[in-house]
Amino acid sequence: MPPTPHRRGRPTIYDVARAAGVSKSLVSLVLQGSPKVSEQSRRAVEQAIAELGYRPSRAASNLAAGRTRLVGVLIDDYTNLWFVDLVRGLHAALGPRGYRLSVADIATADQAEHPVESFLSTRVDGIVVGMDPPDGLWSGKVPPVVVAGTRELSPPHAGSPFASVANDDAAGARLVAGHLAGLGHRIVGHVAVAGGAGTARRTAFTDEMQALGGTVHVTASVGPASDELGHAGAMELLAAHPGITAVFAANDVIAVGVLAAARDLGLRVPDDLSVVGYDDTSLAAARLIGLTTVDDRGFDVGAAAGRLLADRMEGRIIEPTATVLPPTLTIRGTTGPVRTT
Repeated sequence: MPPTPHRRGRPTIYDVARAAGVSKSLVSLVLQGSPKVSEQSRRAVEQAIAELGYRPSRAASNLAAGRTRLVGVLIDDYTNLWFVDLVRGLHAALGPRGYRLSVADIATADQAEHPVESFLSTRVDGIVVGMDPPDGLWSGKVPPVVVAGTRELSPPHAGSPFASVANDDAAGARLVAGHLAGLGHRIVGHVAVAGGAGTARRTAFTDEMQALGGTVHVTASVGPASDELGHAGAMELLAAHPGITAVFAANDVIAVGVLAAARDLGLRVPDDLSVVGYDDTSLAAARLIGLTTVDDRGFDVGAAAGRLLADRMEGRIIEPTATVLPPTLTIRGTTGPVRTT
């Protein structure tokens, strides 16, 4: 006997129930794989599903289970290529588990509603914060949160509900100092930025370079990380301290601005000026640029943050944890020994 015709449009669970001659709740049990359903009823439901072309609503199923399978990702700069690697890693870890990502850039968000409020109103199951956590996350009831990257956590991490995954930015900056000192550079510049990662890199680089007998001149933190900031910072440093033979930029995009400043000043890289970035993004690896930089394992940070968030969302890990991944130095063509003549 053919199934009862259903109304035009996408078939619903009620259509399946009518076609199979069972209740809606029994169809739900079949969809959930419940062992409480008889084999006869299961076959009837499965046949009706096949004949009607019914597709269960994942959203409805998730809401019925009290979950949305949605993860909010909060960043502060779409132009920062490190976030591309971070999101790729998050997707690799969370996608196969059935989670979807919703990314919001706080710098471009509608100010009528803070992105955190938007995430909470859409009932995300968890939040990944790729920036210094906003104060709003500390108040009220929030889902599990993982902070990705070195961030300024206040109150201190030990007393916060946040788990975190980061690259060891201080270790990466020390790698840069050791590399430049090994090439004979003793008077160097650093184009800095604000924020947790920027502070860690600036402090560690300055301390390590001084311990190795060098002098570091640092720019003031002005504006977002960009090639414009790198260009202006390098022009400032090289005008005030013409003896500088190398510049360490806080990230790869800033380093591109430093390279542009060197070009405008008629300086050859690396013969007259060595340049180092941070993040080892696709920009640094481009053949035209070939930037020496620190690989801070953005993809791995994202993947580890995704796995940790999934564990917290699914109740396997409750207490805050802090994971730190070691960096490596990728040496390309923008660094070389100090010119002796």
